[in-house]
Amino acid sequence: MTEEQMTISVIGVVTIVLFLWGRWRHDLIALASLLACVLTGLVPATEAFSGFGHPAVITVACVLILSQGLRNTGTVDVLAQRVMPTTDSPTLSITALMLLGAVLSAFMNNVGAMALLMPIAIKTAARHEIPPGKMLMPLAFATILGGMTTLIGTPPNLIVSGFRAEMGTSFNMFDFSPVGIGVAVTCLVFLSLIGWRLVPARVQSDSGSFDTGTYLTEVHVPADSKTIGMTIRSVQEKLESADAQVVGMARNEFRVIAPVSNRKVRENDVLIIEAEPESLAAVLSSLDIRMEEPEQPEDPEQASDEEVAGESSDQKDSEEDDESAEESKKSNHYDEILLAEMVAMPDSLLIGRSSEDLSLGAGHGLNLLAISRQGRRSIKRLRSTPIMAGDVMLLQGAPEAIAAFSTEFSAVPLAERSVTIPDRGRASLATIVMGIAIAGAAFGLLPAAVSFAAGVVCYAVFRIVKPRNLYDAVDWPVIVLLGALLPVAGAMSSTGAADLLANGLLNLVAQNNPVIALALVLVITMTLSDFMNNAATAAVMCPIAIGIAFQVDASPDSFLMAVAIGASCAMLTPIGHQNNTLILGPGGFRFGDYWRVGLPVEILVVAVSVPLLLIVWPL
Repeated sequence: MTEEQMTISVIGVVTIVLFLWGRWRHDLIALASLLACVLTGLVPATEAFSGFGHPAVITVACVLILSQGLRNTGTVDVLAQRVMPTTDSPTLSITALMLLGAVLSAFMNNVGAMALLMPIAIKTAARHEIPPGKMLMPLAFATILGGMTTLIGTPPNLIVSGFRAEMGTSFNMFDFSPVGIGVAVTCLVFLSLIGWRLVPARVQSDSGSFDTGTYLTEVHVPADSKTIGMTIRSVQEKLESADAQVVGMARNEFRVIAPVSNRKVRENDVLIIEAEPESLAAVLSSLDIRMEEPEQPEDPEQASDEEVAGESSDQKDSEEDDESAEESKKSNHYDEILLAEMVAMPDSLLIGRSSEDLSLGAGHGLNLLAISRQGRRSIKRLRSTPIMAGDVMLLQGAPEAIAAFSTEFSAVPLAERSVTIPDRGRASLATIVMGIAIAGAAFGLLPAAVSFAAGVVCYAVFRIVKPRNLYDAVDWPVIVLLGALLPVAGAMSSTGAADLLANGLLNLVAQNNPVIALALVLVITMTLSDFMNNAATAAVMCPIAIGIAFQVDASPDSFLMAVAIGASCAMLTPIGHQNNTLILGPGGFRFGDYWRVGLPVEILVVAVSVPLLLIVWPL
């Protein structure tokens, strides 16, 4: 063993030990490993940060932004509303949810898909009166499995493709699909029939969450809404799947009428709906209606860009008296508008005053979209409803206006939470842009990084993702980890350390048998991925897998695919994959709960993937 091989081996072992220890963040460990390679001369200083320009790193960042755009527009909420069955069978509901999660994670980041579907899983579990963990764990595993079926589904696939590109050409969009789909389908069948029943029944943890109760929300029935002509009874039936109900109705300005079941909905009616915060998007999508926003002045030419609809006669009068306020509101473009949940404190100046009294639109540039009042209900119009201590208000406006409102009226913002208002126009546009970006990469019209970067530019131009929030959607620790580890992995290959390790594994275990060597790479990768970041696992194992392939005189493609599958299938612990970590609190799980379902799933992965690899990617 040469001095360089000894040095990179020590750095690699220390890096893996620190990853497994988990005391420090993965991105900082990766950066320290890179600096150690630079200081010891294994990586030239001029190439230290070359990994950050790697196509895999750029593609990961772009996919995260595109996923955020699908979330912002409510695209997934609409899809879930149409796909999820209203059956009484938990097995069918779990199966439908897993299929949706697997399909979504094939074309968007699987962590983003999991975050989007978690509220639906929790609500579905409550409807079936089963512990939320029995929905959450199968969903987490399904999104992990779905992510490995395409190039962009999960970072390990992009990393594996990057290593293959260094030997010639990278993997294409659907090169991962033949093996990935076979493994995913097999495991999904197991999870839907048997797996979810093995999940321990735990009580949901409330330590990291809060409950604002239900919102009383006003929704406007536009001229093209499919709700027109429906009876209140029919509307109620539509809302059942979203756990919402009509509690009031306004017609002809301020006249409030009781929601008589046989009364028909007309154009321009205002329905007062009680719903959970996370259900608002499903409510709006299911009825093809939009939130009533009576306080925000609107420039008709900018309505589609600002997500601001409606203007009350009260505002028109106030704007005639205050032209400067009007000009101020017109400057509030879509990329400057956000939603915030604010709670009225007992000593707040809001107590006893309504939105109309406060002139929120003309005086403060804010819209009151909804009110959550636990334990009490009112069917008054929002503009005339007095605010009480403890009320949670859903406000829309510029960040500066929301901050000023919080300070002036002693209203405290709640912990940040996504409350999505679906926009059919932008949802369609987001889907089209994403589809074109995927097609461009899939058919080789553009490199994946370029195709998805073009999609990001389109998202910014059309304001699907607010330009100032583009970089907020990027998981920077993952980007730093990838950018730092790629040169380290290159040093392992260039010094011959990867080949040395490959020889050791072959002599001790595989006995130069390529099939055993392939299974060994898969199992080792899967084991490491259960205890360290999956992207880091892929970056570490790729050069080792390539070295083993050359030692047994086999095609490196099958070994790289084994790394991709193994790095994605981390199901024994809550720390192996971010999706497993996401469900730890909401599912009330313990560290040792995952292996009960994860172990049989991983055994299935090995049993199915090895034969498929030998068929699709022959040695």
